[in-house]
This record gives sequence, C-alpha cells and structure tokens, in this order.
Amino acid sequence: MRVRTTAVVAGLMLAAAACGGGSDGAGASPSASAGGGSAPAALPLQGVTIEVAAKWTGEEQENFQKVIDAFQAKTGAKVTYASTGEDTGAYLGPRIQGGNPPDVAILPQPGLVQQYADQKALKPLSTEVQKQIDQNYTPYWKELGSAGGQVYGVLVKAAHKSLVWYRQPAFDDAGAQPATTWDDLIGKTAQSLADSGTAPFALCGASGWTLTDLFENIYLSSAGPENYDKLSKHEIPWTDATVKTALEKMAQIFSKKDFMAGGASGALQTDFPTCVTQVYGEKKAAMVIEADFVAVSVGQSGAKVGEDAKIMPFPPAGATPPVVLGGDVAVALKDGKGAMALLEYLASAEGGSVWAKQPGYLSPNRNVSPDNYPDALTKQLAQTIISAGEAVRYDMSDLAPSAFGGTDGKGEWKHLQDFVRNPSDVKGTQEKLEADAAKAWKK
Repeated sequence: MRVRTTAVVAGLMLAAAACGGGSDGAGASPSASAGGGSAPAALPLQGVTIEVAAKWTGEEQENFQKVIDAFQAKTGAKVTYASTGEDTGAYLGPRIQGGNPPDVAILPQPGLVQQYADQKALKPLSTEVQKQIDQNYTPYWKELGSAGGQVYGVLVKAAHKSLVWYRQPAFDDAGAQPATTWDDLIGKTAQSLADSGTAPFALCGASGWTLTDLFENIYLSSAGPENYDKLSKHEIPWTDATVKTALEKMAQIFSKKDFMAGGASGALQTDFPTCVTQVYGEKKAAMVIEADFVAVSVGQSGAKVGEDAKIMPFPPAGATPPVVLGGDVAVALKDGKGAMALLEYLASAEGGSVWAKQPGYLSPNRNVSPDNYPDALTKQLAQTIISAGEAVRYDMSDLAPSAFGGTDGKGEWKHLQDFVRNPSDVKGTQEKLEADAAKAWKK
C-alpha cells in the first residue's frame, strides 16, 4: 500500500509552498531575535535557512509545524515548509532536475530513497545523524534508509498496520471475544459473529492495498521476519511454500460467504474507507482489518474510539506477533549543516517526543516514550511497536517496484483481488504473483 494517511486525515487547508531558501543563510537576519539585540551565542544555526518538503497539509502540516517550531527555537534556524501534494515524485523530480531541490524531503515510501540515490540526488547522512539512528532505531530501519552501502534516510513517522478494529456492541450481541491467535479469530470470534447473523468482516477489497496489508500481516507472522525480508526483495519466489501457507489462511476468510459483508462480490465493490462505514455507520459487519488511521473514519461514522470502536492487535498466524508499519522517510537533497541538523533532530528522541504530543502521530523511534502520546489508544499502539523490537517490518508492497506492489489493476493488487473471487486457486494465484514479480524485479 502507498500509505494513505494524508488522504484520510488531511484538512482543507493547503500548505503554503515555500520555494527558494538554500542552506547558506541568505536573507535571514540575526537581528530578528527578540529585543533587537545580538543573537544568543547558544543558537548554532542563527541565520541559516532550511526548506523542508513533505506531503502533509491541514492538520498534519500544523502538527509537523510544532516540531519545526521547536527545532527553530533550539537552533535559531529559519525553516520553511513546502507541500509536495500526494505525488511526491512529481513535485520533487522537476526541482531536482532544475538544480533547486529542497534541503530536506520527507518521502512517503522507501522505494524513493533507492530511486533518488540512483540519480545521485541524495546526500549521505552525517555521522551525527547516523549516531541518532543507531541509538534510537533497530538496524532494520537503518538498512531501509540505505542504498549502495550509504545511509540516506531516517523513518520519522509511522502508520501502524497490524490492527483489527471491531464494534463492541456487535461482539456483545454475539458473545464474541477479541482473538489472541489467528485460529481463534477464524474459528471462534468470526464464527460466533456469523452465527449471530452479523458478518464478521467488512473487507475493503476494491482498494487493493488493503489486501496486501492483510497478506503481509499473515506472512510476517507465519513465515517470520527473515522470510519476509527475502520475499520483499524477491530473493525467494512467490511460489514458495511460505506464500502458500499465508494464502491458505487468507482463504479461511474468503471462502466463507457469510464471513464478508456482501460476500466476495460485495467485498470487491467496497473501497477504503467505505468498509469502515459498513462496520460503524451501517452496522453491516463487526470488524475491519486496517491501520491506526481507521480512527478518522470511525469518528466520521459517528462512533467513539475506545467505546463502541475498539482494537485488537492483529492475531498472530504463527510464531511472530506481526507489527507492520508504513511511514515517511526523511532525506537530505542539499549539502549543508542545516539539512543535517534538521535530520539529526527528527531522528532524535527529543524531536520525536515533541511530535508525539500531537494527535495522529506514531514514532518508530524506540526511545520516544509512550507517555508522550495524548490518548490511551496511541500509547497502546506505540508500545506494541517498541515491544516488537527487531521483528517490526515495513509494508512489503511499498518496498516492491510499484508495477508489482502499488498499481491498481496490476500485480499484487489484481491477483489478490482475483483470489478473493476464487480462493480455491492457491497454486494459480502464486504462479501469477511470481510471473509479475519476476518481470518487475528484472527491470
């Protein structure tokens, strides 16, 4: 899935695009400090101007501005923000080609790190930034922001995708309990709901990325982190037995018409976030499997998070309790101490803690205490990320070439949608996935 956080939480305010502003401090005035006196010696970036570009608008931009404000107060730098819009590549490409990129860009998927590294558009992270990464992140995240042996990026914002949202009144009516294993989810929780006359699941099958999210959670749990890494790099084929196991578990939902609101046909005509509305607004189903950003649509449906809308961790289908994250990676596109200082701050526990106090944010930084978060749900999600430790993984489809992992009507999205229609064809589905994966990675 190409992370959809902006699409579901962005407000109506447009970002104020701020062009120009290099790292040389041109146009910045040290005398702008309060009282008109000399700038405090303790501000190491007084007079330095930094431009940072990201996709956020509305409330997300306002929350990020709080982090920028804290950085400016700490360093004396002047930071301007530019919104890339949803298509980050379309915004950054011409600016890179024109020799006027922003100092820092926050990319919505790691694949862009490799793409821009191949174009020689990125600056390797300084030893100071890498020190923060080593202190605050597992080695997996450092590798994720690397290309060709150089470290270019740091994950600064996460979306928690290993959740099952459920409607408490439906559970109460059916006598159902939150599940702690995949077998219990299918054999007890879902069956109890179906027996009571309520469809257990609203599937967002028209949005193919939600099916990849489901696969990834089952696969990470049943196949383990090492195989997850291999499959995400196409080092093992999609015809592997581990993939068969995961698809068979998905089929335990798809093969039962009464497990899905509207059956297979209804599921494939329901997009995200309509599936959330089916659970909390229309009350046609009891559960929806998706990320923390479901909370926005819950509220729009008139339900209350923590009361009638609750979450359970994705029930493990194997030895590994899955924690799959999406998220945004910060990189430097210009040399200069300003860009690296901002990245160092964003990678630090201090910067993450400032951001964590704002709504709608989760930090992948293990040293950002859950106590910083403004509500019990977000604290719970943050704790699961920390507790998962080395087993946390990034959304697999975002790591794949977009032709395979992120294109409507093609590759993984299409074949998993076809699998919803025909869940008995595990072998054929594997073969089609492998054929398209082989083409995508050969490029």
